Amino acid sequence: MDRGQKTEAIAALNAAFKEAGVVVVTRNLGLTVAQSTELRTKMRNEGASFKVSKNRLAKLALEGTDYTPIADMLSGPVALATSDDPVAAAKVAVAFAKTNDRLEIVGGAMGDTLLDEAGVKSLASMPSLDELRGTIVGLLVAPQTKIARVVKEPAGALARVVGAYAASGE
Repeated sequence: MDRGQKTEAIAALNAAFKEAGVVVVTRNLGLTVAQSTELRTKMRNEGASFKVSKNRLAKLALEGTDYTPIADMLSGPVALATSDDPVAAAKVAVAFAKTNDRLEIVGGAMGDTLLDEAGVKSLASMPSLDELRGTIVGLLVAPQTKIARVVKEPAGALARVVGAYAASGE
């Protein structure tokens, strides 16, 4: 990698760190190409990204971002998972690590808050932004649905009574 490529890689990582809602640091303990591709596909489907980077370049890219505390975690063969949604990258990384022992969760950060392995796992157990939006919409719609059911019920009961009398022939 020449100097120009390194500069581009640092700039790309820096931009990713500035836009990210969460950064998860993972340790790659010998993932195959197929496994890495599977993980990247899962990340992409959830709106996250997974990048293997040289530690020195990643440390340089951290400068000027909220994620500078994770620089101490960057040792050995690590990869970085980032996403705008604070839960997406953590959720996919933890789920993949459960099924594959060659990926280890080291820690991460959410803004300037440093997370250890347990923190990333608890973050992964939280509902995603889309799930929370769905829950809020459901809570907002529920009262109107109940009101409509209550208003409609007396007319339905009257219709059933009239139908029963008509069926009995009286």
